[in-house]
Amino acid sequence: MTDTALPPALDSHTLLVAAVIVHDTAAGRVLLIQRGPEAKFAAGHWDLPVGKADKGEVITTTAARELKEETGLVVEPAELKVAGIIHGAWGVEAPNGFLTVVFVANTWTGEPVNAEPHKHSQVTWFPVEQVPSQFVRTTREALMNYLHGGPMVSTDGF
Repeated sequence: MTDTALPPALDSHTLLVAAVIVHDTAAGRVLLIQRGPEAKFAAGHWDLPVGKADKGEVITTTAARELKEETGLVVEPAELKVAGIIHGAWGVEAPNGFLTVVFVANTWTGEPVNAEPHKHSQVTWFPVEQVPSQFVRTTREALMNYLHGGPMVSTDGF
């Protein structure tokens, strides 16, 4: 038997990120975080719970881990559904661009809290009709596309 594995890709390639739309469909609301005043990116802006994948981490595991770290909510990675993909050509920590897989969670356990007050000002439910405008542009676009049945893939900076 011969080894058909490809050589490893360069570590400097595109940054892999996961974001989670926590959608309470019964109440018509979504859970958002507000980045703190000292955030190195988009200080004071609203965003989805989002974060970088650890090296070798499965992207659904990244999404579940980041959601718990930021909001205290627990989701089963297998229950996450893909809601969109953002391919960006820029980023504070991603000089070679980033790929964000946006998931939606419709079921979870726990009550949301600001589990990272050193990073975020608040974690709050918003009615789907009242998503704030001061929002990280790429994730807001993904959220609005999801809510309104728009395109699942967006590109930014290409």
